[in-house]
Amino acid sequence: LLGLALALASLLPTAGARRSQDLHCGACRALVDELEWEIAQVDPRKTIQMGSFRINPDGSQSVVEVRLVPLSPPSIPPRRDPADPSPRLQVPYARSEAHLTELLERVCEKMKEYGEKVDPATHRKSYVRVISHDGTKMDLSGLKFDGDVTSSLKFACESIAEEYEDELIEFLSHEAENVKDRLCSKRTDLCDHALHIPHDEL
Repeated sequence: LLGLALALASLLPTAGARRSQDLHCGACRALVDELEWEIAQVDPRKTIQMGSFRINPDGSQSVVEVRLVPLSPPSIPPRRDPADPSPRLQVPYARSEAHLTELLERVCEKMKEYGEKVDPATHRKSYVRVISHDGTKMDLSGLKFDGDVTSSLKFACESIAEEYEDELIEFLSHEAENVKDRLCSKRTDLCDHALHIPHDEL
């Protein structure tokens, strides 16, 4: 009996670690999904004009002018003020660092729209939307959706967004394939390599 108790006790940390990994893996993948969706909602013709800076008294730089401008056709160069010699660069707003940084500050609020699903065979947890972006009904069978789930997922999301902000901006600043796998499995190891999740499940 004592041997059985010790064996069960030895399994508890592993189970707890797996639950934690499932949560952080799910939060990472959901975070990337939400960021990619937000990026896709931005008018691709919108650009952000950058390149005008000033030096603050403490030596740091700050942007003097950042504004949205329509993307000029390739045959028409962007207009510049002759009195302003500073170089200007127009970059797509959707994937600009300014926009991505703004999204990272609020995207984890979307975790309240996710629920927890447990695989009956493996007992691994995954996290799926309970409310679709376009308002269509989702299949909620076998889904746990409550305050504990959403708060835990939101906390994990915020931790990942803060810790891996540079990596998220690096991957999302240009179009790339399989960002979820590349970031959540390969770069950060938040998802173990044995856990195969379909790209469209989360």
